[in-house]
Amino acid sequence: MGKETPKVYADFPKNYSLLDAGGGQKLEKWGEVITIRPERQAYFKSGILFTDWEKQAHWKFIEKSGQKGVWKNLNPSTKNWQLEIEGLKYNLELTQFKHVGLFPEQNINWKFIQKNLHPKQRFLNLFAYTGASSLVAKAKGAEVLHVDSVKQLVGWAKINMETSELSDIKWVLEDALKFAQREAKRGNKCHMIQMDPPAWGLGAKGEKWKLEDKIQELVQTCYEILEPKGWLILNTYSPSLKLAQTRSIVKNIFRNDPETAAELWMKTETGKDMYFGDLVRVRKG
Repeated sequence: MGKETPKVYADFPKNYSLLDAGGGQKLEKWGEVITIRPERQAYFKSGILFTDWEKQAHWKFIEKSGQKGVWKNLNPSTKNWQLEIEGLKYNLELTQFKHVGLFPEQNINWKFIQKNLHPKQRFLNLFAYTGASSLVAKAKGAEVLHVDSVKQLVGWAKINMETSELSDIKWVLEDALKFAQREAKRGNKCHMIQMDPPAWGLGAKGEKWKLEDKIQELVQTCYEILEPKGWLILNTYSPSLKLAQTRSIVKNIFRNDPETAAELWMKTETGKDMYFGDLVRVRKG
């Protein structure tokens, strides 16, 4: 028999709960708002009947074309609200891509940042989305660089910073790899880097790229700009990139074993296990 793949489980962040999942859907509670969203990893039977889901939920996402869709209102609620986690306030909203502005499984990394990042240290958040990790790092007193190539997401992250009564995050609207490579050329260093790259994307000139083709270059560049004893936090969620491959790439570049190399899971309130990609953490020697 082959060696079993390591797993780590993320706890729910405060004011969030993964209530149930199954049948290609998940039922989530964000403060007072309950949503139903598609979830390809929920290929098992749900713990609660879908009819009972819809009695609880305020919004259900209906896919229309590709990854886009519309939200169907099931019970009176708002389309925009705030969620407070550990004193930080995140502005959530229903988007046409089924997302609401926060990835709760990242709570496992928010806790890691809180524990291992120190005031005045430099934190680089690549593919930074709406900035949850940027806020956690800033609240620790770090110097924070937030990098994302999507203008709307950088704007959303700025609003989250202001709502959380923080300031002085450096915003970079640019391709994450290109910015990191420029930092390496300048000789700039960081004490911690987090990146959660998409499985595929479009470059500045519209060229398509796949994570499996870029992962080596991304990790190598992060290694170059990390201070000695600095941390890389890497999340991947790509069907074409297996955990063993990512672990091997990281180990070869950093020349030591990652502290964590595991599948990332969460458990629903009904006891269902759900996969949320892979997590690798490594410290530069």
